[in-house]
Amino acid sequence: MGERIGVFGGTFDPIHYGHLAAAMGALHLARLDRVIFVPAGQNPLKAGQPITPAHHRLAMVQLAVADNPAFAVSRVDIDRPGPHYTVETLSLLSREYPGATLLFIVGLDALLEIEKWRDYPTLLRRWPLLAVTRPGTDLAGWDALRRRLGPELASRVEILAIPGVDIAGRDLRDRARQGYPLRYLVPDAVAAYIREHRLYQPG
Repeated sequence: MGERIGVFGGTFDPIHYGHLAAAMGALHLARLDRVIFVPAGQNPLKAGQPITPAHHRLAMVQLAVADNPAFAVSRVDIDRPGPHYTVETLSLLSREYPGATLLFIVGLDALLEIEKWRDYPTLLRRWPLLAVTRPGTDLAGWDALRRRLGPELASRVEILAIPGVDIAGRDLRDRARQGYPLRYLVPDAVAAYIREHRLYQPG
């Protein structure tokens, strides 16, 4: 049996304890051997939105996962020109980890937009998805999506209830601009990096 590897893609702008709790929950509940974080280079669904340069987001993810041997970071989306599509990212990682079973970790809110993803039927047929819920998530949207996907594709999605931290990157960026302390919301090393590089500051 090969490794079971969770692939956790995201903008991570910045990475926070909600992301880390989701990854740890998926590691445990889905019996994964490890989780690989994949910071997005250029997300086509977020085209035109302001985004922190990739090297900063990559550095913050590396700092956040450094103390957990079950977590790793991939540059697969950072080191190639965009836009980046999940089905292509997973194809590249499948070649990088032959023999492993890759499972894509996604927030339930992002899963509900899967019909906008490139070639999502192929993605679901080739790689199982682990959809992690935020605290208090309403599953009505998933019930509707499951009916639209049909039994074959819907069976490839596992919903994981994570006792996570209800934090959003957009809220953290806004708070950082206002001088709000990010301690206890992001790892200390990430908070220090944000201060050192004056990320999310006006002007």
